[in-house]
Amino acid sequence: MSRHIYQHPEPFVFENGKELVDLQISYEVFGELNADRSNVIWVCHALTANADVLDWWPGLFGANDLFNPNDYYIVCANVIGSAYGSSNPLSINPATGQPYYLSFPEFTVKDLVNAHQLLAAHLDINQLEVLIGGSLGGQQALEWAASNTIAINQLIVVGTNAVHSPWGIAFNESQRLAITADRTFYANHPDGGKKGLKVARSIALLSYRNYITYDHTQRDEDDNKVNGYKAASYQNYQGEKLVKRYNAYSYFYLTKAMDSHNLARGRASLEAALNGISCPTLVLAVNTDILFPPAEQRFIAQHIPNATYQEIESSYGHDGFLIETKKLTAIIHNFLKNKNAYINELV
Repeated sequence: MSRHIYQHPEPFVFENGKELVDLQISYEVFGELNADRSNVIWVCHALTANADVLDWWPGLFGANDLFNPNDYYIVCANVIGSAYGSSNPLSINPATGQPYYLSFPEFTVKDLVNAHQLLAAHLDINQLEVLIGGSLGGQQALEWAASNTIAINQLIVVGTNAVHSPWGIAFNESQRLAITADRTFYANHPDGGKKGLKVARSIALLSYRNYITYDHTQRDEDDNKVNGYKAASYQNYQGEKLVKRYNAYSYFYLTKAMDSHNLARGRASLEAALNGISCPTLVLAVNTDILFPPAEQRFIAQHIPNATYQEIESSYGHDGFLIETKKLTAIIHNFLKNKNAYINELV
């Protein structure tokens, strides 16, 4: 593992026209770049993840896993707005000497992708062997592929969509309502909005899992119990867990970025944007995902010319894309093997 900070030397212009004069991108690389720079695996991370993909996607990324640093040069960049090293609302505004907080420019998935492209150029990477992402990471991967600013040999997206749904936006808005109901969110303090963030995470968890997950893992066996339920304790625990490692401002901004995702913006249509993605693409869905239902992934696969669709059976809902790594590995390995065989035949 090697952690780096890229300081962009010029102002970064957001999609809304606002500028950030000191864009900073935190990223990590694993493995060695080969002579012809053809072994790059670029990972786009999800909402509250970080650049250490070996930490949050074990079983798929690691020394003994499908994507391992012995064979690949793995790059994962922390997105703008995140709490893990890239420019975000708690970064210092050079004009005031104080953190930005709510004066940080609002940004979109396109802005996250434009930052990836700047970093790729800085690293002198002009082709990606595999571009992969799940959830918000999948939105980024699709936007990057649709932008056609870098050569992508194989695209893999998991549990994502071509445009964020009204259902997904409603979940995110409910979380933001919880955050803004905490008056400390407006206090311009690093710990501002923490109580609201705890509630927001509790709301989010309901969309990451489902009825089946809770029934299997949080059911109380004591029929006489009238308080202290496992499910209630679990919601509190997960909320506190996020509060200890994240901040409300980053969470607030990144949920807005997710809502902004729409491949049709600036293009003829969703179908046209997807049809313009020419690389072999694997689209993976989780059958019990209620946040990004399989229908959204089927739509993607139907409109990318060279796409393969696979559905994973899991009781974990949306979080299945992080948990079911054995199933992911088997499907992705088969996809890469078949695509490489097809390419070798052409050569």
